[in-house]
Amino acid sequence: MNQPVPPLPPARRNPVASFFIGLWDVMNFTRRLILNLVFFGLLFLLLVMFVIAAGMGAGASKSLQDRTTLVIAPEGRLVEQFSADPVSRALAKAVGDNGAEEIQLRDLLRVIESAKEDKKIERVVLELDKLQPSGFASLREVAAALQDLRASGKQLVAYSESMGQSQYLLAAQADEVYLDPMGSVVLEGLGRYRQYFRTGLQDKLGVDVHLFKVGEYKSAAEPYVLDAASPASKEADLFWMNDVWQRYLGDIAKARRLDPAQLAAGIDTLPEGIAAAGGDLAKFALQQKLVTSLKTREEFEDLMIERGVADDDADGGFRNVDFGTYLGQLDARRNPVDNRPQVAVVVAAGEISGGDLPAGRIGGESTSALLRAARDDENVKSVVLRVNSPGGEVFASEQIRREVVALQAAGKPVVVSMGDLAASGGYWISMNADRIYADPSTITGSIGIFGMVPNFSRALDKIGVHTDGVGTTRFAGAFDVTRPMDPAVGQVIQTVINKGYADFTGRVADARKKPVEAVDEVARGRVWSGAQAKERGLVDAFGGLKDAVADAASRAKLGKADAYRVRYIEKAATPFAQFVSGFAGSRAGAWMLSDSGMARMMLARTMPEVDTQLRFVENAAREKGNGAPVKALAYCFCGF
Repeated sequence: MNQPVPPLPPARRNPVASFFIGLWDVMNFTRRLILNLVFFGLLFLLLVMFVIAAGMGAGASKSLQDRTTLVIAPEGRLVEQFSADPVSRALAKAVGDNGAEEIQLRDLLRVIESAKEDKKIERVVLELDKLQPSGFASLREVAAALQDLRASGKQLVAYSESMGQSQYLLAAQADEVYLDPMGSVVLEGLGRYRQYFRTGLQDKLGVDVHLFKVGEYKSAAEPYVLDAASPASKEADLFWMNDVWQRYLGDIAKARRLDPAQLAAGIDTLPEGIAAAGGDLAKFALQQKLVTSLKTREEFEDLMIERGVADDDADGGFRNVDFGTYLGQLDARRNPVDNRPQVAVVVAAGEISGGDLPAGRIGGESTSALLRAARDDENVKSVVLRVNSPGGEVFASEQIRREVVALQAAGKPVVVSMGDLAASGGYWISMNADRIYADPSTITGSIGIFGMVPNFSRALDKIGVHTDGVGTTRFAGAFDVTRPMDPAVGQVIQTVINKGYADFTGRVADARKKPVEAVDEVARGRVWSGAQAKERGLVDAFGGLKDAVADAASRAKLGKADAYRVRYIEKAATPFAQFVSGFAGSRAGAWMLSDSGMARMMLARTMPEVDTQLRFVENAAREKGNGAPVKALAYCFCGF
């Protein structure tokens, strides 16, 4: 009988293999443990956020009490449109990153206009020290809204610890302006200075920048080829800057019942005036009648308590509502279902580039898509294109202009409202509108084209690097920036730029119904103020966004203001982004995020890069695209 074979003893593991297998088991366990902790931690955080957001929503609907003071103390840049997504903005606010905060002009105007009609708002307090204005056109639009509020009988009071001349334009509209005894308000005038790189680039580094342009006033790329501003550039800049500055002085003088000549004299004799005040800037502002009185914050708050309703639980000790809370209450009052015909507003703010770009930038594809959405929406009867742009790429500008024409062809009027800046490519996308509105202090014009090609052959030669080879034709590799530029190549590029300028002036002539010769006289890259542009037929009327909306509604025969709805067409935020934004905007959410440090981590990953004007030109010069020898630009460096 066969005996059963006994089982073999288990094989002994190699000690080294056993060590690594055990190590892997430990690592695998640790990995699972960490993932579970993270998962349940995030789940718990989301539950807490949901509870807080629900409570925040209930709080937002809380009604105002009688005799409430509205405190408008905006922090951040005044913009036409947010340049960051809702999550990034909320996280920046949660961690106190004021430099990243933004205030939409439309929100500021809506709060002021609503406060004028709100019977529960007794007075408005302005605290503007942390507001970062972008230009005088938008400031004048806000100033006009403040004048209307003041004319309605609501008291308007401003308080500052220290502010510049831009913020002061708004503060001056108040019935009373109070300044901290250690503070300052100094009017200094407008200046526009840039750095010039020719010596550093050409002489020191050996980088030759070849500039191709049409128009002696087209000065955007001068810093790369000159050591100082050209006479034509200085002439044109001083012309429009003086116009804007004189209007500023007039606005201040009217609001404070002063003589513009007196204000100008105070600036001219600034050293003597400050010396006479013993170096005390607050006292100097009082002597110049720029402020009503000097008060510490505690003294100012006591004044507000005396005039309003004391409230020990409120900031400052008086019954008040802040800007953000009041804006949230206005949003909560909106009817989510509104079937009235619409005037659509499409914002074109920032530099113009090709492609699909986020808010705060104008994309040839993305902005065109917004205009196309307005054209396809049966509820939209007319469109306002709000332009605040220095321009950019020619082709992207043309893409947007074509969509404006397509809207008109579809029977939908298009009205342009220019903001602080609508120059060069910004004017390109505006010119075909049925009517163009601008503030007298808008910066516009700059009808001109340029292209810029850097050449690095001499720079490479300095370090012993040379380019050589063969080509099948004369122009094969001729556009290589590491080879010396052939004059024939320069001729080709200049011809392309000439054609671009002819296209620009020709389209302006057609849109504005003027001879090309007449357009050329006011073009050639020259910048104008809104008032100067209207005198030269580049702008139709003075007015702000409100005027443009009323015009667009009238052209569509929509009737009175309550017969139609104004809707902004923008890229919609995702539900999650809206949720996180609301959570981070609450006090509890802001405390939780800032205390945990999570907001700083998330912000570092979500905040978009901010491109400078010089970076834009550098990229445009480097990236030709579509096989073109040069990227044609319609751009204006014409901010302050």
